[in-house]
Amino acid sequence: MNRPHVGSTATAAEGFASGNGRAAFPLNLDHDPESIEMADLHERYNEVEKLMDAGQDVEAVAGLNEILAEDETFVLAHLALSRVLTRTGDHVQAIVHADRACELEPNEPFNYTAKSVTCQRAWAGTQEQKYIQMAEDAMAQAHAIQAKQ
Repeated sequence: MNRPHVGSTATAAEGFASGNGRAAFPLNLDHDPESIEMADLHERYNEVEKLMDAGQDVEAVAGLNEILAEDETFVLAHLALSRVLTRTGDHVQAIVHADRACELEPNEPFNYTAKSVTCQRAWAGTQEQKYIQMAEDAMAQAHAIQAKQ
């Protein structure tokens, strides 16, 4: 994705760390405001990804929820929440976010593969058999989509 250069006065991390959850970018009227907003979301997502990599799950969940509060259709945030919530043992909500990613991009096999992994880990964490069937169904859907492409 081509992101517009927005000439930041602070890094996205500084803006996010300030507590307002937003990078401090000045308004640049030479660019489409919607493009700037999407670039801002991607920058914020990149900062949250660093938190996930550092194992700061509580902070990552908060940052991802802030992103989704601004744009509920941001698929990467749903997939990331699914991954982090799986790590924290909140398997039900992890699957909710995996499902939402699949709903938003129903022709993307990766999302179904990610959902399958989420369900497998839910089974491993709970031993509830329903998660095995959910994992198999998601993987079958991923294969069906791949076969059509």
